[in-house]
Amino acid sequence: MKEEGFPFTSPVDTNIAIEETFTNGIDNLQDEHEQLLEVEDETTFNDEKLAEELPEEFTEQLLEGAKKTITINAYERNAKARQLCIEHWKPVCAVCNFDFEEMYGDIGKGFIHVHHLTPVSQIGNSYEVDPVNDLRPVCPNCHAMLHRQDEILSIEELKLIVAANVTELASR
Repeated sequence: MKEEGFPFTSPVDTNIAIEETFTNGIDNLQDEHEQLLEVEDETTFNDEKLAEELPEEFTEQLLEGAKKTITINAYERNAKARQLCIEHWKPVCAVCNFDFEEMYGDIGKGFIHVHHLTPVSQIGNSYEVDPVNDLRPVCPNCHAMLHRQDEILSIEELKLIVAANVTELASR
């Protein structure tokens, strides 16, 4: 930062100057971000594009917390279907067998994500879900890995990847 932007006459003045500089920097950052979004060709975003980096002049300051508005499609989920899925399959990951209650005790009891075997976004309309045949409980890590690529992995594909990596790690 340039020293002339901070009149160091008193702590109160310093705080005001820092706040104004920070606010102006965030406003400039938001303007640059909006300009970049206008130029963006692709309409789909994966997690790597959402984790946007600050322009180079802000990297030394490591600023975070700039507010931005994002519009997305959100698909309604049925809480009863989730509950019935967990009751049937138990709150244990269908990929790696992780059990939150076993690992964390009472705080982990019943905690699990529920994965749609056919993504709701591919169906496009509302539909009647079968909690036993259409849904599976998965831990948040495995759930993220199922959706990590453009092509969503099946539970079986991810199980093979996990098994291969566990085997490789064990042989080291």
